[in-house]
Amino acid sequence: MKLFISTLTLVLGTTIATSAAADEPVCMATGEMKAALTDWYGETPVEPKSDAREQLWVSKETGTWTMIKSFSDGNTCVVAQGDDWMMGTDEDQLLAELRD
Repeated sequence: MKLFISTLTLVLGTTIATSAAADEPVCMATGEMKAALTDWYGETPVEPKSDAREQLWVSKETGTWTMIKSFSDGNTCVVAQGDDWMMGTDEDQLLAELRD
């Protein structure tokens, strides 16, 4: 019985730690972030940075998209990301919905 409880505690602890790590934002130096989005996902910026230092990157080939935010310390973090970017729709409306 003690072995079962120890194993259960280990499994639950690992699951909770993994979930917490998955909730942490992905951040890196701005140059590295831009290179990763370009090289790994084929994404390019579709708009200039906003006043909030946010910028949307999209791959027209794969439909992936990433909203990033740059900070004054030289790092950039992923704010949101997804698949199935809807090309040909009202991009201004989609951007407004992402920022809500």
